[in-house]
Amino acid sequence: MQDFRDRVVLVTGGATGIGRAAALAFGRRNARVVIAGRRQSEGDDAVAALSEIGANGRFIATDVTKPAELAHLHRTIERDYGRLDIAFNNAGYQEPRAPLAEQDAALYDSVFDTNVRSVYLCLQQQIPIMVRQGKGAIVVNASVSGLRNPNPGLALYSASKAAVVSLTRSAAMEYAPQGVRINAVAPGRVVTDMMLASKIMDMSAVAAGLPIRRMGKPEEVAEAVVWLASDAASFIVGHVLCADGGFMAL
Repeated sequence: MQDFRDRVVLVTGGATGIGRAAALAFGRRNARVVIAGRRQSEGDDAVAALSEIGANGRFIATDVTKPAELAHLHRTIERDYGRLDIAFNNAGYQEPRAPLAEQDAALYDSVFDTNVRSVYLCLQQQIPIMVRQGKGAIVVNASVSGLRNPNPGLALYSASKAAVVSLTRSAAMEYAPQGVRINAVAPGRVVTDMMLASKIMDMSAVAAGLPIRRMGKPEEVAEAVVWLASDAASFIVGHVLCADGGFMAL
């Protein structure tokens, strides 16, 4: 288990779900963890959870769809810590399940602003910091839905995650020569509040359709994120790691 002592880690959407699990996983490995999210109460709870395990944590309220707030977030990190070693761009949004023809342009904007534009804006802030340092690791939260659409009624989410995969790979190729490793994790059926909100009613049926015969846990995806960000993955660039219980092998 790698020790991330003295490394500064940013997790967007880090107050709940996979982001919170990742923040705690980095915290257990002695990283200095900065959590970004919109809701102060959830952020405070996540920082308290970090404190309970003896980790160094901090919450900075940030709407990742707003360029000015993201600029402030990254300026604050660089000012207060002097560096940014790892970023997990995790914040995301999944639309309520409905056929494509019943979804409107405002919903499209919400999905793509949160899932794609925010990643683009985060990369624009993070890459220059890491280039100046000569090294850094970025992990983006994609989805198996961006590789193969298994979700009727979630066309916007699937399309946005396909864009995230392409954006991640393009950025990885551009900045690997400058020491910045960029990869993505692609979760499958993982039990989070966002997944539950998609109105999947029969969890046992979904689990039975996976080779592993169960749903995933946020902590299992978090371990994949930690590995991609670690020195153990030093030769991994532009990769999409599926943490999916075998879904993509079907």
